[in-house]
Amino acid sequence: MSYAPLWVKSNFSFLEGASHPAELVERAHELALPALALTDRDGVYGVVQAHTKARELGVPLLVGAEVTVELAGAPATTRRVLLLAQDRPGWGNLCRLLSAGRQRCEKGSSRVT
Repeated sequence: MSYAPLWVKSNFSFLEGASHPAELVERAHELALPALALTDRDGVYGVVQAHTKARELGVPLLVGAEVTVELAGAPATTRRVLLLAQDRPGWGNLCRLLSAGRQRCEKGSSRVT
């Protein structure tokens, strides 16, 4: 099978995802998917739980986030961009970007430029 879902949200993306990260990995294993990408909104909340289960079951896990981007010159206009970490430096860059987005906004929201 050559299909791998690259835009999956867990229950940590409130009102957007319903399944626990470990359950998502278990289901991917049951369906014999070659990989699964966990991409919660504006965070990497379920990565530790998903990674633990993925290692246990041998499912390749891609990590990323759906990041809210504020468009330049239009402060009220935002778009969402899906970012996947390719390697450890990419993971670090993603975490720094998400942290910067949280620090510049009020609690409960995030935006990057």
